[in-house]
Amino acid sequence: MLSVNGQVIEDALLDAEFSEIKAFYERQGNVSCCERNDEFQGYAKDNIISRVLLTADAVERMPEPTPDEIREAIERAKAEHGGEEAFYSHLGIAPGEEDVLLPEIVGGLKLDRLIAELTAEVPEPTDEDIQAYHQAHLSEYTRPAQVRASHIFKSLERVERREEILDELRGVRLEALGGTDFHELARIHSDKPEDEVDLGFFKRGELMDEFEIIVFSMETGEISPVFATPFGLHMAKVTERREAAPIPLEECREAVIEAWKQEQRQEHVKSHIAGLREKAVIKDDTPAPEGHSHL
Repeated sequence: MLSVNGQVIEDALLDAEFSEIKAFYERQGNVSCCERNDEFQGYAKDNIISRVLLTADAVERMPEPTPDEIREAIERAKAEHGGEEAFYSHLGIAPGEEDVLLPEIVGGLKLDRLIAELTAEVPEPTDEDIQAYHQAHLSEYTRPAQVRASHIFKSLERVERREEILDELRGVRLEALGGTDFHELARIHSDKPEDEVDLGFFKRGELMDEFEIIVFSMETGEISPVFATPFGLHMAKVTERREAAPIPLEECREAVIEAWKQEQRQEHVKSHIAGLREKAVIKDDTPAPEGHSHL
């Protein structure tokens, strides 16, 4: 059992936090299976302990929100859920039963006020601060690689014509490899209009993954084999490439300043939480969730 100043933390809450953290790292490609479960369980406990301490401090120290602030918070929550119907459905309550949410809403408003108070004194960064942050986070201020490609597409709505269409595109590819203008071949053979032959520049994540994997593996001037996606058969020619490159500071200065300030705000909050933890009574004898290794 995990408890913070006598408040028992439900196992379900720990499991949910653990799953969210692990899913985040899996999306980043930084984890497979269970080799970092111990680490993620530690993160989950730290996150929950921090939230409990910070929320309790806010509830105790911050003034009560006004009725108007509470009403505005409820309206914001409805908008965030996609409207009143989705809001009530998600929370399992009926219109007029919003009072059951008051403790959570009041706690959230007080927490927001506490964080605003803790982060109010963040200074403006110096030029040295800005330059150092930019250099330390260059990977975040880098233009991704881009490819420009032209494209021939054939629909496979009539499945029985698949082999016929494949043979047609094989012939078109041989013409392209022999020097016939690709754009002219696309104008004649593609099922897309002429103004969609040139796809312009695009980066990874903007088009179908099956298409991007082929095109981003090609060199400038190269013509792809015929390949399939769920939409049909394709052939592409890479016409230009732009390699990944750092964004000069003068082009991203405002974004760097805001990121620096956000980091400073987070440090102020972390420092406050560290002070709360020093005075807190935290007991932890929780077993690892089923299927997870122990801390």
